[in-house]
Amino acid sequence: MTKKTIVVTGGAGFIGSNFVYYMLNKYPDYRIVCVDCLTYAGNLSTLKTALENPNFRFEKLNICDYDAIKNLFEEEKPDIVVNFAAESHVDRSIKNPDIFVKTNISGTQTLMDVCRELNVPRFHQVSTDEVYGDLPLDRPDLFFTEKTPVHASSPYSASKAGADLLVLAYYRTFNFPATISRCSNNYGPYHFPEKLIPLMIINALNDKPLPVYGDGKNVRDWLYVEDHCKAIDLIIHSNKLGEVYNVGGHNEMANIDIVKLILGKLKKPESLITFVEDRKGHDRRYAIDPTKIHDELGWLPETKFADGIEKTIDWYLNNKSWWEEIISGEYKNYYSKMYGEN
Repeated sequence: MTKKTIVVTGGAGFIGSNFVYYMLNKYPDYRIVCVDCLTYAGNLSTLKTALENPNFRFEKLNICDYDAIKNLFEEEKPDIVVNFAAESHVDRSIKNPDIFVKTNISGTQTLMDVCRELNVPRFHQVSTDEVYGDLPLDRPDLFFTEKTPVHASSPYSASKAGADLLVLAYYRTFNFPATISRCSNNYGPYHFPEKLIPLMIINALNDKPLPVYGDGKNVRDWLYVEDHCKAIDLIIHSNKLGEVYNVGGHNEMANIDIVKLILGKLKKPESLITFVEDRKGHDRRYAIDPTKIHDELGWLPETKFADGIEKTIDWYLNNKSWWEEIISGEYKNYYSKMYGEN
């Protein structure tokens, strides 16, 4: 396979860092250039091993900074840009929508404008199933398809939907060589501790209360992060342009069931569960139909949830220094603001 240079924006975050490691491992001749402005969820220690690889480069840049991005792209001449960079936590978007609009919409536009000016051959936008809104709990027969209308519920999902629409508009108006993937909830290594699964693992390990929104019956479709990386790899190496692909695992679980499963694995009592006031506009159910990506590109999820959650729990047990460093800093202040814990 021809050697390529791939720019990965947001590569110090959860899914982006997993993608960096996946690509470095699968394509040892590729050059991987990571761009991240290291906001609260970007953690350079996550890329510690990658930084030792001569085919890897890290640059601390904001994707809204046109000149800085252009200078980097002129130097590196990327074959593909994969945009993971995004503010992504729904709770934070409710408290501060402004930064979500700037990063998720304006940042995406900046990247595409630089790509257009420099004739970058390929752009891929990493999106989310949350752009579709939610599905009723009493209709298990309903799934999101690529034809499902965009119907965002939160400032976060609205900003991602806006970016998606901009990408599709660039494809139609400028013949911009882009694709979009919309994925269900990911889990796995390097997941920032504010998200459900790592939060519950860490709190259970520390015998702290496990805060569960509302009645805990909100349903999500869970996908092991490596399976998501494999899907993006297939998409960016295909000749399909202007396409949207839903990436999901047909693995729906209620939040409360995941919490109980984690407690069981760690041999901790369910009395640690504490129900808290529900999130504003909280989506009830997400469920993706991944038929299109299977039919067109041959992708299927490979990791069963039972195996993936075991691997994830083991990773957090074996990498305490990674998450202890995070929860001792700014995250701790945020946590107490959200859940009233000190």
